Amino acid sequence: MQQVIIAITLLFSSVLVAQTKTTSVLENRAFVKVSVVNALSDKGEVRFALFNKENFMKQPVAALASTIKEGVSTVVFENVLKGEYAIICFHDENNNKQLDFNENGIPIESFGVSNNVINYGPPQFDTSKFDVENNAVNLEIKF
Repeated sequence: MQQVIIAITLLFSSVLVAQTKTTSVLENRAFVKVSVVNALSDKGEVRFALFNKENFMKQPVAALASTIKEGVSTVVFENVLKGEYAIICFHDENNNKQLDFNENGIPIESFGVSNNVINYGPPQFDTSKFDVENNAVNLEIKF
């Protein structure tokens, strides 16, 4: 009987330790909710890419896509580590999974960046960055 009690005690203590470790790992993470609120049509989808400074406009930390309903498209990036990030998104009207350009290199599909900065040229990390410090970040991007 004593062995059963010891086994049950060990089992419960290991469960508590595992939960404590999981909680501490998740405490350093947050979610980032991003909405585009002014898509010109509901055709296609909006593609979102989350970047840190090191990989800006290269390989995103995470990428998501969402359909559009009444001009609004929303995604949630989950388990984002605390730090500085920027988001670039575009309206993929023809569903070819890339931002289309004309022959002069000007985008022909709508796009936007976090902080709604308008650059004459490609997006810049320093003007688009935002901090992830707490459990929830809500961003609204306009094309």
